[in-house]
Amino acid sequence: MTLKNAKILSAAFAIAVAFCVCWKPVQVKAGVQDEAKDPMAAENVKRGTKLFQSNCAFCHGPTAKGSSTGPSLIDSSPVRHDKDGDLIGAVIRQGRMDKGMPPFTTLDAAQISDLVAYLHARVQATDSRETAGPKSGYQLKHLLTGDPAAGKAYFEGQGGCVKCHSVTGDLSGVATKYQPTELEGKLLYPRGKPSKATVTQRDGRKFSGTLSHVDQFYVAVIDTNGRYRSWDRSNVKVEVEDPISGHLALLAKYTNKDVHDLFAYLETLK
Repeated sequence: MTLKNAKILSAAFAIAVAFCVCWKPVQVKAGVQDEAKDPMAAENVKRGTKLFQSNCAFCHGPTAKGSSTGPSLIDSSPVRHDKDGDLIGAVIRQGRMDKGMPPFTTLDAAQISDLVAYLHARVQATDSRETAGPKSGYQLKHLLTGDPAAGKAYFEGQGGCVKCHSVTGDLSGVATKYQPTELEGKLLYPRGKPSKATVTQRDGRKFSGTLSHVDQFYVAVIDTNGRYRSWDRSNVKVEVEDPISGHLALLAKYTNKDVHDLFAYLETLK
């Protein structure tokens, strides 16, 4: 990371501290059941409840809201974005050893399906309350303070967002796709595709590839053949194509009002 980007990210952190995130959870279906009834009443959910209590509750809490030893699964992205076990099912089967979660190899496919149904039902039961909010208890009416119209004007004008984004293209339905906490992160701390770099040597030869490292002393890229190449910065010219450069530039310019308004506008894109 360059010194310039480090300063920009430091400024972004200050904005994030001042910025209050709203909450409007993504609706997720809870297994095979009548959604008009109690989402916890379905037979597969009842089976999943017993499995959760005996296998998962000691880390994730008795209602999947987290504990001192494990995070909340109600707020988990793999749970909220899961479709029929395609995300959280794999986590249950394979575990996450890097985070201290072992694989549950003794559970068969039907049991994992029941566990997934239970987690979906817990999300639905939590989200059904009008005052639903994050674990800290904040309510939406207290948190969503920006002006969507002003955010739209900023998006299309001063912010220059339309140069790279489209509300009918890559941002279509973005407020439904991501929880507000995730959407805030993508607004203030964007993660794009890896940067590309072209290095020109003094003899005129050029080498392009994925940027591996760059600072005031040397630059390194992974070329199209997967080979690692590095150079002394004093001997070459470097051109970097950063897909999130526009976001990084805005981080140093945002006011708190800009962020509140822009976030409020993005929340309307359902």
